[in-house]
Amino acid sequence: MQTIDIAVVDYGMGNLRSVSKALEHVAPTKTVLVTSNPDEIARAKRVVFPGQGAMPDCIRELDARNLRLSVLHAAENKPFLGICIGLQMLFDHSEEGNCSGLGLLSGHVKRFSLADVLDVNGDKLKVPHMGWNQVYQSQPHELWQGIDNAARFYYVHSYYVQPESDSLVWPLTVSTQSAFVELSPTTTYLQYSFTQKKVRQRACNCLAIL
Repeated sequence: MQTIDIAVVDYGMGNLRSVSKALEHVAPTKTVLVTSNPDEIARAKRVVFPGQGAMPDCIRELDARNLRLSVLHAAENKPFLGICIGLQMLFDHSEEGNCSGLGLLSGHVKRFSLADVLDVNGDKLKVPHMGWNQVYQSQPHELWQGIDNAARFYYVHSYYVQPESDSLVWPLTVSTQSAFVELSPTTTYLQYSFTQKKVRQRACNCLAIL
């Protein structure tokens, strides 16, 4: 039986090629498999859960492929990385389409208020928020090994996660607004919301920690 070191969940909505190629780059000796097979996801040592598009569509496609339980089981039992919508889907609810999430983590996905999205000079920015932002690390974590404080990451999003408990949040200060990498130090899952495709080496460093 084939050893699967890292499974990338394919439910028809993720930027699968970018994610899988980045993983192969940082882990050339590991087996990376893009799969929609629940048995292969269950066998994998680590799981990556990408997402792209609108959350209601992502939830619909995940359920259409009968992958909901596979994702929840993986997130609760092994190293698990949610990227973009893959982050948001783990929470209870999203304002995008008034959509229920997977409910693994307590919290809500909120749309940016135009009044809250300001640049460093206090001027209003547009929603969707798009562009390069400096990310300031408020506390050390192994996710950021090899990445300088104030490194730039690229964001394309209109929504952000608001967890119910501070224990689920590791805050990062972004130069235009508050943003978060959600994690719990007592569990196995890590999520981030920046765009992996454009940040190249810095995103690869984050993926290598998985």
